[in-house]
Amino acid sequence: MLAFVHPIARTNRARSTEEYRLKAWLAHHLHSLKLAAEQFRAAPVATLFTILVIGVAVSLPAGLYVLLSNLERAAGSVKPQAEVTAFFKDVDETKARALAASLRKRADVAEVEFVSKADGIKRLEAAGLADVALGLPENPLPHTLAITPGEATPVALEALAAHVKDNPDIERVLVDTDWIKRLAALMQLGRDLVSMLIVVLGVALAAITANTIRLQIYAQKDEIEVARLIGATDRFIRRPFLYFGGIQGLVGGLAGWALVLAGGLMLETSVAQVAAAYGSQFRLVGLSLRETGLLLLFSALLGWLGAYFAVSRALRQND
Repeated sequence: MLAFVHPIARTNRARSTEEYRLKAWLAHHLHSLKLAAEQFRAAPVATLFTILVIGVAVSLPAGLYVLLSNLERAAGSVKPQAEVTAFFKDVDETKARALAASLRKRADVAEVEFVSKADGIKRLEAAGLADVALGLPENPLPHTLAITPGEATPVALEALAAHVKDNPDIERVLVDTDWIKRLAALMQLGRDLVSMLIVVLGVALAAITANTIRLQIYAQKDEIEVARLIGATDRFIRRPFLYFGGIQGLVGGLAGWALVLAGGLMLETSVAQVAAAYGSQFRLVGLSLRETGLLLLFSALLGWLGAYFAVSRALRQND
């Protein structure tokens, strides 16, 4: 006779099974964390030195990133304002002023200064060229526009210059973007250097963690063999080492963050003195909360990956 199981009883049994599995999963992860903590206590000096090495490796790209960010901020606050200079053909002043008024309405224009012929002669005289101005039979200077763009980038400047040059009343347009291009190229070089350091030192961080884990696996070789004989899976054996690698990478990231913070505090007074000498106020800005979180996550992930590859390789060799 077939046994009948009530649906509610079947649901309760399934629920109890899931709760048991969840409790077992949590218990094993807590046990793995405990084993990882014991590995830290077993060799505190070696672990401390490893964390310091990881911290130095993390602090180099992070410190360069902070330096680059502050340089960009400083350049944005002290760099000279780029201008587009437009020279009119032989047009009357009213028409020239009308073009200046229309340019002021553009979203990509911050300011437009109109310099008439008469104002141009006055500026020559103020610059010490009064004798030259008096010797001229008539005023040869054209009406001029000094246009300040809203965004001082090479692309924005060239686009604005092209628009002004299309006007039939404009004879010549001058725009100097060389210094902006040089600054942009230097900043891009700095970003590329940061990216290169992240890759190189990230590999080094993973290798450091892998070497530490490899030594621990060698020291616990007999325990691992016994665990496999009694039925322990590779996942069960691997998990404490993964926790150890991730925690070691996380603590190393914290050490790197502390080194960057300490370096910023040491340089803050000197930077303030240099800024005061140039008549400005500038304060170093460190890593933001989001950037710090990404740094710690990156360090922990690299530590975990280093541990994963080291344990997987050791387990394959023991098969």
